Amino acid sequence: MVRDVEYRYELKFVISDQTAELLKNQLKQVMDLDEHSVGKEYSYKIRSLYFDDVYSNAYFDKLDGVEYRSKYRIRYYNGDDSVIKLECKHKDENMTYKEDCTLKRELIEAILDGKYGAIKTNNDFLNRFLAEAMVKNLRPSVVVDYKRLAFVYPVSDVRITFDSEIRSGRYNVSLFDENMLTYDVLDDGQQVLEVKCNEFIPAHILSILNSVPMVRQAVSKFALCRSIK
Repeated sequence: MVRDVEYRYELKFVISDQTAELLKNQLKQVMDLDEHSVGKEYSYKIRSLYFDDVYSNAYFDKLDGVEYRSKYRIRYYNGDDSVIKLECKHKDENMTYKEDCTLKRELIEAILDGKYGAIKTNNDFLNRFLAEAMVKNLRPSVVVDYKRLAFVYPVSDVRITFDSEIRSGRYNVSLFDENMLTYDVLDDGQQVLEVKCNEFIPAHILSILNSVPMVRQAVSKFALCRSIK
């Protein structure tokens, strides 16, 4: 069966904290905050655990700029393990699409233990992950922590995110370890800006983004965090 997927445009930039604040102050006048936003800063914390095979193909595909690639991850927000998602992000140059499903922690623990064959489910996406995990011998690769501020806009489903305090749990893949030792992966005063949309960026939002100098980069939080020595 052919899956009906909708690709989205995705552009990434590394920007300074000062540039980020300028953009945030303007965008909040015309866009809404993401549903996960909490606290006085309206940001939220994300922890992701990425999978890779024994040959690190997901990592090297990113470094080599392979045109079409995909990677699996488990993600949850604000330290709340009541809602945990298994996701697969597919990328084809500037276009991306994502598949996901929400799983209970007990099932996540079985996945983290590599008990793929023991898991029985009617979820097509989860079954595809389990089959691929067994064939490719996928295993937890790296934990990525960061803080995100996200703006959304309904027309063309525009989503603009500012990711800061990006840290790598390179040597500990215990997803739920609250005391994990992590390492900074960006220079001081830097953030990652991501811009996503279905078809186009409305003119008034594009005008705000163009009001500051930015250079597009093929930055990947996964690759940055895997690169820690």
